[in-house]
Amino acid sequence: MIDFPNHSRSYDQTRRAVRFWGHDSAIEASFFIDEGALMRIQPGVHATESGLLNAFDCNRDLICATAARKYVRGSRGSYDLLAGDF
Repeated sequence: MIDFPNHSRSYDQTRRAVRFWGHDSAIEASFFIDEGALMRIQPGVHATESGLLNAFDCNRDLICATAARKYVRGSRGSYDLLAGDF
């Protein structure tokens, strides 16, 4: 089972997404939630780095729950969360 104990997150300008990490025992997986998904779960969010990071912080529980459903152990190193996932 994946867990999200690390509350670190960062904005990836190239992907226009917020990156965060989950841990399944010793396995670390990267997750990216794109700006379209953040705008869907928090309409009216400003599409700036600070606006998107704030939207992530305000919706962390929903985002982590969605990431956990999408996660498949050992499947790949990173996962993308898109608007259709919410």
